[in-house]
This record gives sequence, structure tokens and C-alpha cells, in this order.
Amino acid sequence: MTAPESRLDLRVHRMTWEADHVLSVELTRPDGKPLPAWEPGAHLDVHVGGQIRQYSLCGDPDATDTYRIAVLDAPASRGGSRHIHTRLRPGQTLTVTGPRNHFALEEATGYLFLAGGIGITPLLAMARAATRRGTPWRMVYGGRTRTSMAFTGELAALAGDVTTIPQDEDGPIDLDKALAGLPAGTLVYCCGPEPLLTAVEESCPAGQLRLERFAAPAVARTGDRTAFEVECRRSGRTLTVGADTSILQAAEDAGLSVDSSCRDGICGSCETRVLDGTPDHRDFLLSEAEHTANATMMICVSRCASGRLVLDL
Repeated sequence: MTAPESRLDLRVHRMTWEADHVLSVELTRPDGKPLPAWEPGAHLDVHVGGQIRQYSLCGDPDATDTYRIAVLDAPASRGGSRHIHTRLRPGQTLTVTGPRNHFALEEATGYLFLAGGIGITPLLAMARAATRRGTPWRMVYGGRTRTSMAFTGELAALAGDVTTIPQDEDGPIDLDKALAGLPAGTLVYCCGPEPLLTAVEESCPAGQLRLERFAAPAVARTGDRTAFEVECRRSGRTLTVGADTSILQAAEDAGLSVDSSCRDGICGSCETRVLDGTPDHRDFLLSEAEHTANATMMICVSRCASGRLVLDL
């Protein structure tokens, strides 16, 4: 994570239409103090409409008094975006937790950013950072229509190599073309809908891809489903997690308060420190190195590989 997490009640300073159905929200502290620092790729957990939803920070990390997120109005979603679009207004208060970052911009000799739709949000901050570092970068940005593609003006101002591809005019992103001649040392950062991410995973050279998902891929999770014990060190409770339940559900059933959102292992809201034992990681967020380190786990989907876990709960 880029900074210690904070739970803050922030004021909605400004809301701006950035594209068709895309609304940006600028947040400030009511007392005017600086906000916790963040780095490109970070997101906020936004407490909205009785839910917790994740939105990437797409402003400027150097603007320490303002956070900016952008929200696509998705009527078929679980309600967070609808609440923001239809009920949230400037002057109101929004509770957030974070910033949190599992999509950090690593040092590289160059970058290729692949954005699909609202997936532009974390990549915009990355492109800005790469420009400031003087690191070469390209961006291929696809969207349903030209008017649905947010922040094209800000990208143009960065004077980078940006290709915009409205699907109704040019079809989908040609990944073979985008990835052709990819130099060694270049990292590929991709964010967007699952079909784009799946295709990039199949096409990108091993070790060069970093991506962020909006939803869990449609794959079957395998592994042992036997019961196990979890000692919740902070609360002094010991839970039995059944074969057909999750650590998160067992904790909630025991009356413990745990932040959660997706329950699919992709958002990071329920990330919990592991104090002892070996997790059976089944999330889609932590890297292989983080899985090996076993320092934290996503308790909504991951289980136990050692018979017993001790967690910071």
C-alpha cells in the first residue's frame, strides 16, 4: 500500500461530466488539511449507499488537498454508481477508506498503457507520472464511442503517444498491433473490462504485464474445502470456518466488524494481516510474490493450507 489507510469523511467539492455517463468527483477535507499521500494505481474504498465500492484515484498526487475519482453510471451494477450519479451532490459528505494500492507503477525503461472504457482512471495518473519521470510511454485507449471516452483532453496535454480507438468507428483494440515489437524492459499496464484483460493475458509476454480487474474472471476455484480454525488475535476470538463458508462470513456471523465489498477476491477491502499459519490464496489481486510472502490474505475467498490461521482480526 502507498500510505497507511485512513477513514475520512470528505466533502464533495466539485462534480464534473467527463464523458457520456462518466462523472468525476473531487473530494476535500472539511478542515482544509492535506490528504493522505497516494501514488498512481491507488484507489479509495468509498462508503456509499450502505455499500463499499472501489474507485481509482485519477487526479494528481501532487495536489495534496484534493482526491479525484471518476464513476461510470452503470445501471446494472450493485448500486454504488447509481447512488453517486443520482443522489450525491457538491457540499455533501462522503466517507472513504484508503488510499490502497495493489496496482502500483513499477520502475521500468518504458510503459505501454492499455485502457478500456472507465479503465482509463488509474492509467491516467500513471501516464502523468511517467511524463514527469521522463520515461517513454505509449497508450492505446479504447471505448464504446468517442463521446464516452473520458479524459482525452488531459491525455493530449501530456504530449505522449496516445492512440484512441472508439469501437463504433474503428472496432476493438488490435492487441497484436499494440504489442508488436514490445521492447524488453517495457511494462504493460492494462485496466478495463474482462474480455480485454483476458485477451491481453493471452498475448502479452510473460513477466511484462500488470493488470487490474473490475470483476473476478469466470474460472473455477480449486483446492481443499475442509473446515479449519482461525484465531482472531485482536478480538480474542477463535472461529471455526466450515467447509462451505468463508473466513469473512464466519467473522461476520461471530459479530466481528470487517470491511468487505466484492467477496470475489479482487477489491482488497477485506485484506487482513496473517500473524501465523499458511493461507491458501485464492484471490485475483495479490501478486505471486505477495502470495509467497503470506503477509496478508483476502478473507472473502482464501482459505487455510496449514490447519489453523492466526489473523489480525
